[in-house]
Amino acid sequence: MSALGTIDRPLTHDPQKQAPMTSSTSEPAGSATPVFSPAAAPTARQNRTREMQLIPEALARAHMNERRREVDAERQALRLVAARRMQRRAERVSLRARRALAMAVMH
Repeated sequence: MSALGTIDRPLTHDPQKQAPMTSSTSEPAGSATPVFSPAAAPTARQNRTREMQLIPEALARAHMNERRREVDAERQALRLVAARRMQRRAERVSLRARRALAMAVMH
């Protein structure tokens, strides 16, 4: 297969001679540069490079936010379990106190 240029091995490394990235119908508007002029090629490619560099940061930020929500939910569940355990313990202590009072009154 003889291709003129691939992503790993482009035909030329000169940004002004490379074809612009065009947006497809499945991409959101503004994801690629809509108007292309050869003079703006280095700037457009620099912006795309910057956007590509920010993608891992955005993914990491989203992952950390999701993890933080999971930890908060787990913490809340643990607090609820502890509160129920303390409530049962308090009910048992109250029942013992009532029995002890009843025993004291009966004697």
